[in-house]
Amino acid sequence: MPKSIARRMLKEGGATRISDAAVIEFANVINKFAYSVAKKATRLAAHANRKTVEKDDVELAV
Repeated sequence: MPKSIARRMLKEGGATRISDAAVIEFANVINKFAYSVAKKATRLAAHANRKTVEKDDVELAV
């Protein structure tokens, strides 16, 4: 995730001042979370004998 988007998300969450280290860590956490959801959604689709990951797979993965 680009740092600018991570910073904007933190600001939209109510932060007024954000260190560069916080932005980097936030982006890393979001990337890890997204990767985890993607892996789980892929496994759910495979379990249902599908190659296509669908909306429901993603919702269940979260």
